[in-house]
Amino acid sequence: MAIAFYFDVHIPKPITIGLRLRGVDVLTAQEDATTTLPDPELLDRATALGRPLFTFDDDLLAEANRRQAEGIEFAGVIYAKPLRVSTGDCVRDLEIIAKAGEPEDLKNQIQFLPF
Repeated sequence: MAIAFYFDVHIPKPITIGLRLRGVDVLTAQEDATTTLPDPELLDRATALGRPLFTFDDDLLAEANRRQAEGIEFAGVIYAKPLRVSTGDCVRDLEIIAKAGEPEDLKNQIQFLPF
């Protein structure tokens, strides 16, 4: 089963489009009307949908670290620093994760991009 992603509000649209052109399932915070949710609630929403959350947001990375430390389950967080990763790198790496992985692979995990 392929991994379907949840993108926070900070992810540029070209990444979403590039993945969709490659057949990857992406749901954005904009499409889900969750753009104003606080970070913990946004991660809860992604987890409820069974979708790892892709973000450029340091605060969401901190929230994922907190959950790991406290043993709170979440669907996973994929994090990239926007100034250190290109759109092409994000699309390539996320496509690999989506098509080669299983949702359980990212559960309670933090994955950093680029590889």
